[in-house]
Formats: sequence, C-alpha cells, structure tokens
Amino acid sequence: MVRGWRLGEQTWMKEGAWRGGVILAALGMWAFLVLLGRRHGFGAPEYLQFLLDGLRGGSIYALVALGFVLVYRVTGVINFAQGAFVMLGPMLTASFYERGWPPAPSLRLALAALLSIGIVAGIGVAVERWALYPARRASPLTRIIITVGVYLILEGAALLLWGPYAKMIPSFTTLSLADPTLRFGEIRIKAQSLWIWGTLGISLLTLALFFGRTTLGKAMRACAVNRLAAQLMGIRVDVMSTLAFGLAAALGALAGIVLGPATRPTYEMGLELGLKGFVAAIMGGLVSFPGAVLGGLLLGALENLWAGVTVAGFKDLFAFIVLILVLLVHPQGFAGSEAEVERA
Repeated sequence: MVRGWRLGEQTWMKEGAWRGGVILAALGMWAFLVLLGRRHGFGAPEYLQFLLDGLRGGSIYALVALGFVLVYRVTGVINFAQGAFVMLGPMLTASFYERGWPPAPSLRLALAALLSIGIVAGIGVAVERWALYPARRASPLTRIIITVGVYLILEGAALLLWGPYAKMIPSFTTLSLADPTLRFGEIRIKAQSLWIWGTLGISLLTLALFFGRTTLGKAMRACAVNRLAAQLMGIRVDVMSTLAFGLAAALGALAGIVLGPATRPTYEMGLELGLKGFVAAIMGGLVSFPGAVLGGLLLGALENLWAGVTVAGFKDLFAFIVLILVLLVHPQGFAGSEAEVERA
C-alpha cells in the first residue's frame, strides 16, 4: 500500500511539474513573440489587442474541442466530422433567417439558430447510428477514417446545397451587418466577442451541471471512466454514444453560429476550425473539458500574436507547429495523464 501511495505521489508530482512546465513554456513563447514584435514598434495596447482578439478565436476553438473531448471520452473515437457540424450550424441559420418568417428579426434569428442546432444534433445522432455503430467492433483507425469520410460527404453536400458563396448572419447586438465596437482607450472589442465569450462560459456551466447533477450525465461519465463496467451495471453504452455525438454536434453548431456574424460562413469553413479544435483538444489531453478550454484559449492567443508579429498568412501554420510539439514532447497533453488517456 505504501509503495502504491508513493508511486501515485510520484505520478502526481510528475504531472504537476509537467503542467507547470507547460505554463512556463507558454509564457516564454509569449515573451519571445513580444520581443519579436518590438521591431514593429508595438507597445502594451497592441499586445493587449492581440490577446483579446486571440481569445475570441480561442473561445471558438474551445467550443469545438469540447465536442472532440465529449465524443472521445464516451466512445473512444476521434470524430473528425466535428468540423462539418461547425459549418452546418451557421449555414443553416443563415438560410432560415433569410426566409423572412413573420416573427421580429430578433426572434427570427433565435428560432433559426435553435432550429439549426436541433437539425445538426440530429445529423450527429444519424452519423453515430448509421456510420459508426455498424463499425463498433472495427479498429480505432477504421472509425477515424469513417469520420473523415463523413466530413467530406457533409462538406460536399453543403457545396451542392449552398454553392461556394458565403452566407451572412447579422450581428446579435444590432441585427444588422454592422457590429458595434466598444472602445476602452486604445483597445477595441467587437460586441460579438462578448457573445462568443458568454456562450463559452454558459456552455461550460451547462456541461458541468449536466454531468454533475443529472442521471443521464452521470451515466455518460460512467461510460467515460469504464465502458465495460458501465455496461455490466445496466447502462446502455450504445445509447450514451449516440447522445455524445448529438451533444458534440450541437456544441459544434453553436460554435459556428456565434462565430457567424464575425466572419462570413462558407461550406469549407469547417476544415480549419475542426482541425484547430482538435489541436486544442490534444493540448488538453483529449479527456479533460477544462483542459480543452485552456488549450483553445492558449492556442487562440498565441497564434494571433504570432500572426501579428510575423506574417498574417502564417497564422494557420502555428496551430500545427503546436500540435507536432505536443505530440512529440507529451502526447497526453497538459491536462491529462497517460492512465486517463488509455482508460478513455
């Protein structure tokens, strides 16, 4: 018992040291990029602006990463179709909103968003039932390839349905294409950023209440800890897997919808957001909701600073540099241990 306790203590200390090292490395990278930006004459206001803009994008990555973590913990599948769910949310919302239904614009936008989230959640359920459940005994690689195929099918369907043209979603604040800007001295914050940050906070709180207070949420947590033991206790693991896909799809659609007014949704937007959400999930260990959120926020802040002090076209490159470094140095991420990843 004493030996086991000592091993556990050593593991905990090792993981704590690693997480502390990651924080120091992130701060060191931030300091390096700040020094690199001095050649452009950037000062504190510019760096703070980079940080706030990066946290806006990082919040979207975090929402997408939550979907990856949710599916992986319950099913053991890395769902690369998550990017398609992110794309479908705003594309459907824009299409429904453009129909000009009788309600007032604010209510019409809310109804369009809710209807879109419900449809995308249903698509997520269908993907699990029709594509992954029949392959439940296949190898993990086979199931990953299936999710990639599902993404390509959904993206192709979106291209056929909407064409290559961008859609438009009005600002949640003004219900027009003009998004108001809040000014605090030299710092500017788009009003839609507040909606994005609020959505991330509410989503985290809702997930915490769902998994901590509801019977269904506790059953999903049991599947995440040990699927075989949960099945022996009478929990329908297949039903929990289907629910996990539905919830992940809803989270992806929500992320795309709140991002919609800040950009112009297109059929191909899911690829970039899905991959960056995956990077954020990997940074968090693929098993931790707080880790996924922290990974998304760190990735967003650092890549935006990277783009600001180097070349904006290199912004997308940064995420994959981070992914390679994490996989080489510590594949379990900074919020998950090796045992947790293997158990999931």
